[in-house]
Amino acid sequence: MKLPGPDHPITITPKPGRVRVRVGGEVIADTTRALELREASYPPVLYIPRADATMDRMTRTARSTHCPYKGDASYYTVTAGGRTAADAVWSYEAPFPAMAEIAGHLAFYPDRVDGIEVGG
Repeated sequence: MKLPGPDHPITITPKPGRVRVRVGGEVIADTTRALELREASYPPVLYIPRADATMDRMTRTARSTHCPYKGDASYYTVTAGGRTAADAVWSYEAPFPAMAEIAGHLAFYPDRVDGIEVGG
């Protein structure tokens, strides 16, 4: 799917292979169902289904942001393996209809987690 317009294209496609996210040495997300969102000239972002993440390691914070293309984002702090990664995760819980594919998914800031591993 390619949206929302020629001046700011957004493409969402399934990401082949396995994606794992680690914090404090622990795997907090592990999926073969990630989505890759490419938006304009920004680096691609992987969105992982909540069902494939350890949600009991995440606490919703008061932070929120608004994207004119995707909607309102909520943020989560991750606590795992003795490490706390503040606002390391975001989610569009009720994205605009054109971005409905990323509802129920989480994205991770690569510089706030130990690593995001993408493999075959």
